[in-house]
Amino acid sequence: MASAYKETVDAVLGSLHLPSSESSAPPREPSKEELEALQENYRQAQQEQVFAFYEGLSSTEKAVFYDQLASIDPHHINDITHKALHPPPSSIGGKDAPVEPLPDSATASILDSEATDIEEWYSSGLDLIAANKVAVVLMAGGQGTRLGSSAPKGCFNIGLPSEKSLFQIQAERIRRLQRLAQQKHGKEGVVIPWYVMTSGPTRGPTEQYFAKHQYFGLAKENVVIFEQGVLPCVSNEGKILLESKSKVAVAPDGNGGIYQALVTSSALSDMRRRSIEHIHAYCVDNCLVKVADPTFIGFGAAKDVDIATKVVRKRNAKEPVGLILLRNGKPDVVEYSEIDAVTAEAKDPKQHDVLKFRAANIVNHYYSFRFLDSIPQWAHQLPHHVARKKIPCVDPETGESIKPEKPNGIKLEQFVFDVFPMLALSKFACMEVKREDEFSPLKNAKGTGEDDPDTSRKDVLSQGKRWVQAAAATVISESDSSGGIEVSPLISYGGEGLDFLKGQIIKEPAVIEKEP
Repeated sequence: MASAYKETVDAVLGSLHLPSSESSAPPREPSKEELEALQENYRQAQQEQVFAFYEGLSSTEKAVFYDQLASIDPHHINDITHKALHPPPSSIGGKDAPVEPLPDSATASILDSEATDIEEWYSSGLDLIAANKVAVVLMAGGQGTRLGSSAPKGCFNIGLPSEKSLFQIQAERIRRLQRLAQQKHGKEGVVIPWYVMTSGPTRGPTEQYFAKHQYFGLAKENVVIFEQGVLPCVSNEGKILLESKSKVAVAPDGNGGIYQALVTSSALSDMRRRSIEHIHAYCVDNCLVKVADPTFIGFGAAKDVDIATKVVRKRNAKEPVGLILLRNGKPDVVEYSEIDAVTAEAKDPKQHDVLKFRAANIVNHYYSFRFLDSIPQWAHQLPHHVARKKIPCVDPETGESIKPEKPNGIKLEQFVFDVFPMLALSKFACMEVKREDEFSPLKNAKGTGEDDPDTSRKDVLSQGKRWVQAAAATVISESDSSGGIEVSPLISYGGEGLDFLKGQIIKEPAVIEKEP
């Protein structure tokens, strides 16, 4: 079985122009014949400039550099770069096709669904969790650069009274959900495995952070940390750039790299070993994310779809967010820049006080395992996109280091939602949720006033206050300072379990960590 799976993985790697999954020996300096063959391959791809300084390298540097160059298919890089820079006419025409909201058959809304439906989705989702059929994939490759930190963004402390990081908040939500499932079914051993996708710069620090904090109370074997792939950076002329004389400049392949990474790492095989059937995937920077949300899991399972996505209602016609909708008869994401003002401002004919196109994408998805298991069949079809960036590099003629002041090159990336149009509409669904309950991204530095640590902190504390008030407690302000209540995820996942607060008077700001 293991041998057959490895053969499948290596076939996928081949289709994606990646090296075999064989554990490689330490790099060695190539033979003359090996070097000449590799140089000829790059010469035929007109990328021979990467060897400009090879002869001046030490033996160790040559070995490591050769190993990196051998892992790259320069012809494939040329091909995807050309396609990204020059999309085929059919693709361009497709982008101009009329758009429509998803049909009612493919949508539901927490805002106006029947309470019985929501309760049924929640109950069935919790049953699936109790049966150990649910896993979580966290996209956590980003650093906190905009936040003034070089650490992984998940390590960031948004300023809660408890000083918990994003990683800790999310880990504790998983622990609480496992406990709720155990309590419902009167059983032990409920596990929601957590697959944490990092990038090159964040993998080591993420592993160290989790180990330092004892995996926040989760079992180490149920936290699988893996790494997304990288692609070479290229110049505006399509030439592969060198970071140094002995290293190609590379960059993570975008959140769409999740599909390839699940296959090439141990993540998908581990899910198969555990008999996982339903997966929740999300981004680390959302402090309100309902990790492995039973309602969402139950919704996706009841619809028998391969992908479901959560959306929030667009604030106004000018909010710069991508939208989930129907294009060419297929589910798709359209960026705000692609929609004209008339379309953006159109009102829903059924609800005249809301926008017709309002389903804002928050990168929060449900997948069936059967779909992720089919990644080898379609991963190579996902397009690449161009991101023009300032990329530090070495001049291939002089060897001088260049720190550009304006974009000098291209990073190639894939988007997680590029797979949506590959699905039949019957296999896709969309759930609208309340923004104030489920979406508060951390994007900007403190003091920005929007999507920054202050707004994240405020949204968590405001949610806790609503929960406490719903439990019939009275909240009073102790001072003019910013208020709110932090409710530990260990005692409440979504507002449940707070009956012990009934009739109590609580002075805000406050932290509720445990029952009295």
